[in-house]
Amino acid sequence: MVRKIIHIDMDAFYASVEQRDNPALRGVPIAVGQADGRGVVCAASYEARRFGVRSAMSSSKARKLCPQLTFVDCRFDVYKAVSAQIHEILHRHTDIIEPISLDEAFLDVTENHRNIPLALDIARDIKKAIRDELGLVASAGVSFNKFLAKIASDYRKPDGLCVIAPERAAEFIAHMPVESFWGVGPVTAAKMHSLGIYTGADLRNLSVPELRLYFGKAGKQYYDFARGVDNRPVEAFRVRKSIGCERTFDSDISDPAELDGILASLAEELHRRISTKEFDGSVLTLKLRTSAFDTHTRSLSGFSPVATVEEILTAARSLLDKANVRTPLRLLGLSLGKSGKESDRENPLQMHFDF
Repeated sequence: MVRKIIHIDMDAFYASVEQRDNPALRGVPIAVGQADGRGVVCAASYEARRFGVRSAMSSSKARKLCPQLTFVDCRFDVYKAVSAQIHEILHRHTDIIEPISLDEAFLDVTENHRNIPLALDIARDIKKAIRDELGLVASAGVSFNKFLAKIASDYRKPDGLCVIAPERAAEFIAHMPVESFWGVGPVTAAKMHSLGIYTGADLRNLSVPELRLYFGKAGKQYYDFARGVDNRPVEAFRVRKSIGCERTFDSDISDPAELDGILASLAEELHRRISTKEFDGSVLTLKLRTSAFDTHTRSLSGFSPVATVEEILTAARSLLDKANVRTPLRLLGLSLGKSGKESDRENPLQMHFDF
């Protein structure tokens, strides 16, 4: 049976909620987050994105890109309440819903509550209900697996609606830039470009052994995605094992002050995500990747899930000192995880090769 999968993605969710609730903010570039020098942008309106402002960007950089940027404090309780309203709309059609974040979810509507035959019609109904009832805009992608549904929802944002049918998938993927593939970030995309891989068609020319040689264990995933293969089900119930954030730098960084500023913004972002998800992990992990692609992790068990930003930052600084990595870094990350089998990371220092 061909599955009918919908990916719903709210457009500039936090910023759109703020603009909805405060008419004075409509039509102007705004960023949700802290405006101070060590603050981080949690979300940017489309007006701000035109200047290059993006989520997870430092507030100071955002100010430089858009001097007229208006900062608005985060209201996570409000966003969570609106997210619950969105999910109420989604549940009118199916209970097979996999939340990805407050503003994003997959739905399996192969069998649905209203017996609507076309997933496209369900996506239209959801978009209309979100607009009419909540005053917000969502983009939707429809396809036969999660990878393609996600790609489709991004294709015509904002307020997009795109269907990738099975008979169109191969051609659609062939023309996709590799940057659009799930799991391909700026560093991986640059490596692909260096190998002459720019599109899905280029990616399709490589074998699994070749892709694994260049991209490690992710190579098999890229091979499958290039052929439109994604067998992951929409999981209505998932046990979250960790929550975190990371930053890949445009160029390698060795300056301690600059690294400390990035660590501060990561601590703020992790605190926000923990608060939003109400996550109760107890293992704090620092991740570092060097210019040679060596990845180091350092962990601290018994960490409090209700720690303040300052406590997270203090612990992260201690972990960075203990890692004692002397080479320039291309990535920093912070996560909070549950203890258990995966807590083997509590060894003094681990290193592995990781693309």
